[in-house]
Amino acid sequence: MDIGIPREIKPQEGRVGLIPQAAADLVAEGHRVLVETGAGEASGYSDGDYERLGVEVVPDAAALYAQARLIVKVKEPVEADLAHLRADHLLFCYLHLAANPELARRLCAIGLTAVAFETVEAADGSLPLLIPMSIVAGRLATQVGATLLHRHRRGRGTLLGGLAAAERGRVTVLGAGHAGGAAAAVAAALGAEVTVFERRHDRLEAMRALGPNVTALYPYRDSIDRAVRETDLLVGAVLIPGARAPRLVSRAQVAGMLPGSVIIDISVDQGGCIETTRPTTWEAPTFEVDGVVHFGVTNMPGTVPRSASMALSAALIPWVRKLASDPDWRRDPGLAAGINVAGGRIVHPRVREALETVEQAR
Repeated sequence: MDIGIPREIKPQEGRVGLIPQAAADLVAEGHRVLVETGAGEASGYSDGDYERLGVEVVPDAAALYAQARLIVKVKEPVEADLAHLRADHLLFCYLHLAANPELARRLCAIGLTAVAFETVEAADGSLPLLIPMSIVAGRLATQVGATLLHRHRRGRGTLLGGLAAAERGRVTVLGAGHAGGAAAAVAAALGAEVTVFERRHDRLEAMRALGPNVTALYPYRDSIDRAVRETDLLVGAVLIPGARAPRLVSRAQVAGMLPGSVIIDISVDQGGCIETTRPTTWEAPTFEVDGVVHFGVTNMPGTVPRSASMALSAALIPWVRKLASDPDWRRDPGLAAGINVAGGRIVHPRVREALETVEQAR
């Protein structure tokens, strides 16, 4: 199959769909792999790195989309990408359509087949293409949040780990999956007082095991409300695969938070689990609501593209291989779960339900 790896054009998105070594494996298996010039540059991979391994470098997006049938990219297509997509394309990338009805409409109108990384399922029900980037986003959430608490960033001026004669910072994490767990682990390692809310008992046990400065609680409304009012950093990390994230913190609760406290909502791709959340970019990452600093960047791992691209490629390669080599790939339960758009309509049940809810609310 002809496989295309375009250059990502979302602001400050430095990741690449497949690193040279992954692309080379596909070439060795008889596939033709094309990469748009400069696609790997921000991740530290030159055009020459691809060419030396048998990958064809094409001069622009038009040339790439014209020749490739399977498009492997990282983030959802933006306007310039949409202009090149055709009905015979098989698009494989992060989509997060539940929070983006306009993109869903556009993809349906094009008539292509779109498989979303975030809904591809492993045999155990886990989400193998979301896991590595969730871990990156979780770690970044605490790292970024720690700096946003600095006074010159309009934060409370709190050092998360505290020090002798100064109290520790408080971190509250909603959700203890891969993203929330990673955020909690970094916060605990920094020495903060960490409270994690989660429904699953096994995850509560895992969070408690992070250290004596971590408290793991069931997400009762009153318990969340008390923690939110006292926290320095609030991390939202709630996920329902394919669906819009549930709202766990209201605008009124945000208004009651400490002045200069920080919210980082990793769930923003799926609409956010905090009512005041809205998408932002790395070019303008923050905004304030009621004196609380909000960070809503939708492509957090894009700022560490070298590490993120390596991890993502390792997760992607077996699935790309099946899409490119197996004419009956739709019979694979994991990839079937990943199909969001086909035949001009939304076919993933949760995505369709979420989009119908949005339409009814209008």
